[in-house]
Amino acid sequence: MVKIKSGKYKHYKGAEYEVLGTAKHSETLEEFVVYKALYGEGELWIRPLKMFTEKVEFGGKKVLRFKYIEI
Repeated sequence: MVKIKSGKYKHYKGAEYEVLGTAKHSETLEEFVVYKALYGEGELWIRPLKMFTEKVEFGGKKVLRFKYIEI
């Protein structure tokens, strides 16, 4: 199981978010990351943990989708 730290993260496209924690789907038990946009109206979002922590191709390189930057 992958652990995710609460705190501030930067999306590979530049926006910043605050990870509030993780949650499980009530029927599948799939783990999701719960995070808040640090821009605009501060909307809450969820994304599968596996997707949140994966690497994506950007600018010809593999980079983390979300990079931890601080607590």
